[in-house]
Amino acid sequence: MSRDNFSKWLYIGLHIKRWLILITLAMAMMGLGFAYLLRELYVSYTFPAWAADLTLQFLPRWLRGLLFITTASAITVFAAWKLNQSITSAVLPPSTRTSDIVDMVYRNRTRDRGPKVVAIGGGTGLSNLLRGLKQYTSNLTAIVTVADDGGSSGQLRRDLHVIPPGDIRNCIAALADAEPLVTELFQYRFDAGAGGMAGHSFGNLFITAMAEVTGSMETGIAETSRVLAVRGQIVPASMDDVALVARFPDGQMVRGESRIPDRGEPPAEVWLEPRDVSAHPRAVAALLDADLIVVGPGSLYTSVLPNLLVRGISKAIADSRAYKVYVSNVATQHGETDGYTAADHYATILRHLRAERLVDAVLANSNLPAEPLPAEWQSQPVVAPGDADYAGARLILADLVDHEKRYRHDGDVLASLVMRTYFERDLRVQAPILAQR
Repeated sequence: MSRDNFSKWLYIGLHIKRWLILITLAMAMMGLGFAYLLRELYVSYTFPAWAADLTLQFLPRWLRGLLFITTASAITVFAAWKLNQSITSAVLPPSTRTSDIVDMVYRNRTRDRGPKVVAIGGGTGLSNLLRGLKQYTSNLTAIVTVADDGGSSGQLRRDLHVIPPGDIRNCIAALADAEPLVTELFQYRFDAGAGGMAGHSFGNLFITAMAEVTGSMETGIAETSRVLAVRGQIVPASMDDVALVARFPDGQMVRGESRIPDRGEPPAEVWLEPRDVSAHPRAVAALLDADLIVVGPGSLYTSVLPNLLVRGISKAIADSRAYKVYVSNVATQHGETDGYTAADHYATILRHLRAERLVDAVLANSNLPAEPLPAEWQSQPVVAPGDADYAGARLILADLVDHEKRYRHDGDVLASLVMRTYFERDLRVQAPILAQR
């Protein structure tokens, strides 16, 4: 045990020092009791000559006292260390070093006291953000859309009449503290040779099966989260059976979230049917109680807006006293946001909600490549012009892009900037904040 590692046990907030002090006091009281008994024995009994040498009577009393205290302290530290090793080797994975325990305790205690953060979105954008945010706080709530009707989620939704589990699965995998292999298993998708299971992901089937066993999708999500040690909670925006409908500039209407991008152009308007969708009470409660609300990233028309179009959700955001942030996508999405800037993304949300303002800050990527993105991506970087209208929201620019996959965010850097933006929310500095890699 290094000196550094030992000193970490004295960090504020570990809830360790109080018990160490109590143990020390108890040991001191016990030592005092033994001292009284030994003194009584010393004055009432005549010891042989060798006993004086054995008890170091030839040394001054103050030196004997220090010697006993030092020896007792060393034995106590050694015993505590070996006890720590013995316990942790029995309850933690073999790969976990004993020296990691204090760091684990400190991180968990710190996260438990972190701000209450609600993230709204869907797809890989939301799960990427959550994977970074869970390093800062355990008080996380992910609100996910229930309008997905394509792929495995859509088939399960049609066959078993459940809300689509796809985005829920992605969020559970992102927030799980389980072994990496378990998370990989949860995301595993059966290939074409799997018969009727082809195209389904194991996680979707697991969540649906858990919902059948427990009697409801809500309980199934909670139990799945418990099994995978999820940090935070995942809440559907609504438990209603909804469909996303889009109207395009030529007047044609398309029903179904998965079919909207097939037109190859941004829709003029999207809405939910039925229009009077009920928001999930836990989602509303989380928004009203939040310290920080993060909208996006995610597909604008098919992931972000379907959440905000649930009236109870948008009203709760407006009524919440939380600090609110919108995260713009780093790249356009073919068939949804071709040619859109960060200001266009945000303006589209305001137009659909018929709101003058929604968030306090807009976060956008400043690292634009010199060359166009590969043609097969059918995507271009999202530009965030500083002179555009952001409806009173503060524009914050930073290098947020994943340098290996430039069509998505670097989740760790994005989460770091989101938390910095929240903690520096009262600063009246208008210059862009630059994230550190």
